[in-house]
Amino acid sequence: MLSRVRADLHVHTCLSPCAELEMSPRKIVAEAVRKGIGLLAITDHNSAANVTAVMQAAIGSPVEVVAGMEVCSEEEVHVLALFDSQEKALDLQSLVYGHLAGRNDPDTFGLQVIANEQDEVISLEERLLTGAASLSVGRIVEEIHARDGIVIASHVDRESYSVISQLGFIPAGLEFDALELTRHCSTTEARSRFSSCRGAVLVRNSDAHALAAVGTNVTEYLMECASHHELRKALNGEDGRKVLTEV
Repeated sequence: MLSRVRADLHVHTCLSPCAELEMSPRKIVAEAVRKGIGLLAITDHNSAANVTAVMQAAIGSPVEVVAGMEVCSEEEVHVLALFDSQEKALDLQSLVYGHLAGRNDPDTFGLQVIANEQDEVISLEERLLTGAASLSVGRIVEEIHARDGIVIASHVDRESYSVISQLGFIPAGLEFDALELTRHCSTTEARSRFSSCRGAVLVRNSDAHALAAVGTNVTEYLMECASHHELRKALNGEDGRKVLTEV
């Protein structure tokens, strides 16, 4: 039986240097439950090191957690990568880590905290996660799909760090499964302003960096259950699954 699932597929943890330290695994899950989120993706900048902790923190809750990350390409395009297992997310992380340069300066960029499911600090990540990987956006999309991942272009209506702001358009052959809009841009406006949006699947996510933002800009999907597999079907419009909310 198909039912509505509220999803927020772009949430950062305390591992992302621009996120608040309150974004710990247990607190994120509790906030998602409070906001009625059924499907939640953890998408830290250039890393998946906190994914497993959030998954474990969600055990026994009504929230299904998708393993993900937000990769920054050499063109400074942000791309969401969503996987059906933390192993695949960590495999992409290994590739990205091999193409990241620099060390984090906590005083400048903030702490990058790796936590466990009890919200205890395990370590501090020293790589500069806020930087750009020396990988083209095309290569990143290919690598995500090679791992059976879902690829969503982050906040395409933003004036920075989006595929449209950085490249001016979405090149032919760059196969995104969906394009993400911020809360500042309506679907009608996006389809009018950006030719790339006119035939695309458009979704909304919070891009939460603080607890209060979790679940504030979401998409509802018609699915059999909250899962990566069902999400893919909904984005493709398969077997009655579909994206429901377009505002």
